[in-house]
Amino acid sequence: MKRPLLSALAVAAVLASGAAVLLFTAATPGTPAATPSQHWAARVAKSPRHLEWVTLEHDGRKVGAYVGYPEVKDKATTVLVIHEIFGHSDWVKALVDDLAAAGYIAIAPDLLWGTGAKGGGTSELTSQEIGQKIRALPADQKTADLAATVDYITKLSGSNGKIVVAGFCWGGAETFSFATNNKAIKAALVFYGATPPAADMARITAPVYGFYAENDGARLNATGIATTTEQMKAAGKFYEPVLYTGAGHGFMRAGDDLPPADTATDAQKTAYAANKKAREDGWKRWMDIMKAVTADKLPPVVSVSNQPMPAPAKPATPAAAPSVPAAK
Repeated sequence: MKRPLLSALAVAAVLASGAAVLLFTAATPGTPAATPSQHWAARVAKSPRHLEWVTLEHDGRKVGAYVGYPEVKDKATTVLVIHEIFGHSDWVKALVDDLAAAGYIAIAPDLLWGTGAKGGGTSELTSQEIGQKIRALPADQKTADLAATVDYITKLSGSNGKIVVAGFCWGGAETFSFATNNKAIKAALVFYGATPPAADMARITAPVYGFYAENDGARLNATGIATTTEQMKAAGKFYEPVLYTGAGHGFMRAGDDLPPADTATDAQKTAYAANKKAREDGWKRWMDIMKAVTADKLPPVVSVSNQPMPAPAKPATPAAAPSVPAAK
C-alpha cells in the first residue's frame, strides 16, 4: 500500500506540552497517514467484548471517553490511553479493545471533546481542524480531563484501583507531563513522546518507561533520550527507555496496519516489517509492565532486547538507565 504524504496539519504542526515541543514533518515510509484505515473500525465492530462511549463530567465540562471491558472474573488493572495528534481515531478504539482482550479495563478520552460543531470531538472535525484545535487545548484543561478519567475508571466496580497511563506521539508527551501532575498512576508509558521540563520531573511518583524509534531523529533521537535519562537521574526518578531498531515514528500504529501491497517499494516493505516487529516487541514489554503493576512488583525488569538493560531499582530506590538500549 503506497502511503500518501500527511496533510498540511502534519507538515508543520508544532505541538507544545509545557516547554516540550514536537515538530511534525511530512510522512516517511512506515509513518501512519492521517486518514485511519478502515480495517481498525471493522476489527472493533467484530469484537466480542463490551465497548462503549461514556460521558465524564468535571468542573462543568463534559468529556466523551471510549471504554473497553475485559471478560475476566477478577478485578482488573486499568489503562488510560492518550491519543495521538490525529485525535480519537479508529486505531485508538482498536487499541482499547486490544487492552480489554488482554484482560484490562481501558479508557481513551477524546481530549478534543467540546470543540466539534455539535459539541463533540474528533469525529466532528476535519484533519486540519484537529491539528489547529489540539494545539490550542489549555494545559490545565488537559490535566483536569485526564485526572477525571483516572478518577472515573479506577472507581468502577470491576477495577482493582490501579492505573497505568500510555500515550502516543502527542499523547506520549502528554503522558510524561501528566506523570508530573498526578500521584495516582502506577506507571507511565511514553511512546515516542517529548519530555517535560527538567524542573517538573521532581514531582513524578511513578516509574516512566520510554518506547522510542531508531528512525525518529527529526523528533526524538538518541541524544535527546540520553539527556532525558540524565535529567531523570538527577531528579532521582526511574526512567527506562528502549530504542526499537529500524522502527519509525508512530510504530505502534504503523506496525498494526495492514501490510503493504505487492507493488510497494522495498523501502516501504522494509519499514513496515521493522514497525511490525517494534510493535510486537513494544506490546510484549507493555504487557510485562501491566503484569508487574497488577502484582505490585514495580519497577519490573522488562526487556525485549538480548542486550543487557540497566537493572531497575527496587520501588523505594530510584534509578535510571545510563544509555539508551536498543531493542532488536
